[in-house]
Amino acid sequence: MKQDQHSHLRRFHAAVAWLLLSSVGAAMEPTPAAMAGFNSYVARVEARLADEHRSADSFLAPVDRARLRRGEVIIDQLSPVNGAELPRALLHDWRGTAFVPGGRGADFQRAMQDFGAYPQLYAPEVMTARVMTHEGDRYQVAMRVRQKHVLTVVMDTAYDVTFRSVDEKRGYSVSRSTSIAEIDSPGTNHERVLSASEAHGFLWRMNTYWSYEERDGGLYIQIESVTLSQSVPTGLGWAVDPFIESIPRDSLEFTLRATQTALRR
Repeated sequence: MKQDQHSHLRRFHAAVAWLLLSSVGAAMEPTPAAMAGFNSYVARVEARLADEHRSADSFLAPVDRARLRRGEVIIDQLSPVNGAELPRALLHDWRGTAFVPGGRGADFQRAMQDFGAYPQLYAPEVMTARVMTHEGDRYQVAMRVRQKHVLTVVMDTAYDVTFRSVDEKRGYSVSRSTSIAEIDSPGTNHERVLSASEAHGFLWRMNTYWSYEERDGGLYIQIESVTLSQSVPTGLGWAVDPFIESIPRDSLEFTLRATQTALRR
C-alpha cells in the first residue's frame, strides 16, 4: 500500500512538474556566466577522474562492491538537488555503478563503440544513432534521444567521444555534447528543430564519463553524467525538485541495466 502511495505521489509530482516546465516558455540559450560555471565544474570533474585513472587502486570512485556483486545498481548524487548556483541554469552531477559477472573490458569497449546498435541496446531512450566521423579512438556521433516522463521530449544531439584503454583490464571514455536541439512534432510532417529562442531548455549540455575495471571475476562499470539545463522557476521547487531528481537517477539506472544485459549476451 505504501509503495502504491509513493508511486502515485511520484507520478503526481512528475505530471505537475512537466506541465509547469512546459508552460514556462522559451528558455533561450544558457547565459555566458552559466556556461562559464558549467565549464569550470566540468574541468574539476575531469581533473578528478584523471587522478583516479592514474592509480590502479582507485581507478573507480569508492563504492560498496559487495552490494554490486549481489546485483544491485548504486546511484550517487554528487551535486545538490537544485544543482550548482548558476544564473538561470541548473547543473547536476550523478554517478552510477554496476557489476557484470564474467564481464570483460574488451567486450565493454566494443559495445560502447558500436553506436549503430544503440537504438536496440538503449531503446526507447535512443531512437537513432550514427557515426559522423571516426579517427582512431575518437568519434563524432549524432543521436536522436527521447525522454518520456508524462510529456515526451525528443532531442537531436551530437557528441565528441574519446575512448582510452589503460591496460587489458581498465579503460574509460569521455563524451562531451557539442549540440543539443529540441524537436517539435517529431515523426510527423510538421517536424522541425526549435530555435534557441523557442526551445524550453530541458537539456542544454551533457557530458558523460564511463570507467570500467575487470576485477573479482567480472567487470565493474561506472558512469558519471554532468548536465546543464534551465533553472526551476521561482516558487515551483516543491513540484519540480522531486521530478528533477528522478530523471537522472532513472536514466542512469536504465543505462547501466541495459549495458549489463548487452554484456551478458
